Amino acid sequence: MKKLLVAFAFLFSFLGQSQIVDVVKWKTKLNQKSNTEFELVMDAQIEFGWHLYAINTPDDGPQPLVFTFKNAGKDYELVGKTKQGAYQKEYNDIFEVDEYYFSNTAQFKQIIKVLNPALKEIKVTLEGQTCIDGKCVQEDDVLIFTLPTIKTEEKLAEKVVNEVTKINSNDDQKTDKKVDQVVIIKDEGKIEVVDLEKDTLKQQVEIVNTEKEKVVETVSEKSEEEINIWILFLSTLLAGILVTFTPCVFPMIPMTVSFFLKQSAKGDTKKGRFNALMYGFFIVLIYVLISLPFHIFQGISGDVFYEISTNPYMNVFFFIVFVIFAISFLGAFEITIPSSLANKVDNASNKGGLVGIFFMALTLIIVSFSCTGPALGLVIGGALSTDGGATLLTIAMLGFGLGLALPFMIFALFPSMMGGLPKSGGWLNTVKVVFGFIELALAFKFLSMADLVMDWHLLEREVFIVIWIAIFLGLAFYLFGKITLPHDSPLSHISVGRMLLGLLSLSFALYLIPGLWGAPLNIISGFPPPMSYSESPNGVGFKNEVIIANVKEEEKLPDDAHYGPHKIIAFHDYDKGLAYAKKVGKPILIDFTGKTCVNCRRMEELVWAKPEILSTLKNDIVLVSLYVDDRTELPEDKKYVTSNGKEINTFGQKWSDLGITKYKANIQPYYILMGHDEANLNTPVGYTPDVEEYKAWLQEGIANFKKK
Repeated sequence: MKKLLVAFAFLFSFLGQSQIVDVVKWKTKLNQKSNTEFELVMDAQIEFGWHLYAINTPDDGPQPLVFTFKNAGKDYELVGKTKQGAYQKEYNDIFEVDEYYFSNTAQFKQIIKVLNPALKEIKVTLEGQTCIDGKCVQEDDVLIFTLPTIKTEEKLAEKVVNEVTKINSNDDQKTDKKVDQVVIIKDEGKIEVVDLEKDTLKQQVEIVNTEKEKVVETVSEKSEEEINIWILFLSTLLAGILVTFTPCVFPMIPMTVSFFLKQSAKGDTKKGRFNALMYGFFIVLIYVLISLPFHIFQGISGDVFYEISTNPYMNVFFFIVFVIFAISFLGAFEITIPSSLANKVDNASNKGGLVGIFFMALTLIIVSFSCTGPALGLVIGGALSTDGGATLLTIAMLGFGLGLALPFMIFALFPSMMGGLPKSGGWLNTVKVVFGFIELALAFKFLSMADLVMDWHLLEREVFIVIWIAIFLGLAFYLFGKITLPHDSPLSHISVGRMLLGLLSLSFALYLIPGLWGAPLNIISGFPPPMSYSESPNGVGFKNEVIIANVKEEEKLPDDAHYGPHKIIAFHDYDKGLAYAKKVGKPILIDFTGKTCVNCRRMEELVWAKPEILSTLKNDIVLVSLYVDDRTELPEDKKYVTSNGKEINTFGQKWSDLGITKYKANIQPYYILMGHDEANLNTPVGYTPDVEEYKAWLQEGIANFKKK
């Protein structure tokens, strides 16, 4: 439904000549904290479906939001950093970085301290980027805050006297005690008028801090990410259900169910069902309790999970643990809880009532640890390596515990369904081995994280991909019966399910191979190291092209031009591109783009790269790519102020203003074919992923140019 609404929004936004997209509405509010300190509050109302990028968006990603406080340090000073509200985080497979953005609403706050009592207003300019489905709009606005009259020290002193007099002369006071002392709390900029006996009225008034001491505010900007709780819960729920189909757990289902059925057979049906539900509840409870110590750790150190996720040695530890678990799943050995502990817990389960049922659940968890332990370790390790904190871990454990408990509860409540269960056999070990291969593959993600942080270059992109290819080829050969492991039963034939799973694993391994030559591998985006962290950043076999000095004159790169995507000659300056187009007699393709524009990159990679499009771009037009997020400063004599008071100081601002004023468009990508008279040759277009449609659009504009 959301995508449908967004599609309609874009449909109507592109109808007609006008292409101005205004997706963020700004409101301001001024909170006075003392006579000279104010809190500037900037609220953004964002159109449905659009994302406004945060002020701490990582480098090489979308354009971050930047606030510029005019005359800061002269008429006033900034106290601390600009605070922002809770934002969302999502991995971008195009730029290979995390995106930090706001949806629907956003709020930003900045405390300032006035130095000039005559200051009447504060002007704040902002620049940023708002995107939807890869289409981006430059955000630039000017926010004005009107300040109240700053009270002088003399007036405040007079106010203090008046307040004290008022308190002392108030006939309505229920006590005859009078205020005879004023306590000045300078670090808060307050005067608190109090009675020495502490039983009369208190009054607070604001003052100017006469000692020009610098107020230092420690801003703890916590990244409150909106994590998709339901996806997390459902994925761990599925993991819990899957581990029930392992040799350690599956045979225990009929044994446990028969225990509750005996109670029902004695005529106590309600008690049997209640005990079955309590059995499942205690399984879930025990797993949730495992997560509680992490809440304590987080309380002691709020950054514990961040430290875990970024600590290379902790990630190496996780890698080692998961490799050991994976080898255990493959059958080399079993990881078990000491038998003495298991026996004690099992004996305790003989007690009656809820205590006995609790220990029955604990017995299941202990004796099945050799199968559930690796999966549980992956759940815990995965949660600890994120920024979700202890709450995220608890949700993960809740899902895992519930998934493990559900089969026991369902079959105890509905015993007739037991007849549909497959019989125990060699297939259980096959499931366990499959888990082992998958866990081994996932373990290398932790090693990769450590390698990236420490810049060891031990597990670069090609090495990571090769390891994954080997693991999933190994899994495919195992499923096809070409590899046997210690606990496998004799295999007389391959079942249909096993064959299909083997084909899936083989297909995935083959899919990974082009990644060695630079393929993006979108299915596993975020798992392998980025392209820049590889032996060949441009793909295996890539050779840098060398420009020879004595090339023909017509093959030389024109002055002020550069090579754009796919070696297309392009200009970054509108006027220089126009001049060159007139010189060579070709039409101009104005490309309003951005360094962090996702759909711009997709157009370049998926449309421009096509031979029929690339030939046209190289031979039949002059490409002028105008980056609206280019923060390069304009020369002083080229800076200007727009009619609405906006200061144009960078090339990006200049091109963004050009798009708005000349072409009534502020979206990216946005393509305009024009002649030497700067008139449009056809209707401009935005993101056009259909190659044939884009080709037809280019041909139409070029044909119209030739008619002139």
